[in-house]
Amino acid sequence: MPYKPKKPCAYPGCPRLTAGRYCEEHAKLEAKRYNRYGRDPESNKRYGRSWAKIRAAFLAAYPLCERCREEGRLTPAVLVHHKRRLTDGGTNDWSNLLALCQECHSRIHAERSDYF
Repeated sequence: MPYKPKKPCAYPGCPRLTAGRYCEEHAKLEAKRYNRYGRDPESNKRYGRSWAKIRAAFLAAYPLCERCREEGRLTPAVLVHHKRRLTDGGTNDWSNLLALCQECHSRIHAERSDYF
């Protein structure tokens, strides 16, 4: 299957071509900026270093998207989704987590109208 053509990095003044929005270097900078200024401070408390460890362990145990697998497709999981949100009393227990691809994760949030 052919790849999409690469496009310039969205970071101002960066000439590098990338498959995503930002090149590797600027993706890290943009994530850091977002966590510091764009994200709710309460979210930073919930998704800290301990969440990163839980997420990595869960993705290692469940490397395929659970929704895609139910439909007979084998898609790598890249995100861990909480079935019940932490703000609604959910926990980081594995029974409350789903391994999902980006498309399935976006679909779940679109169905719930979580994105604004």
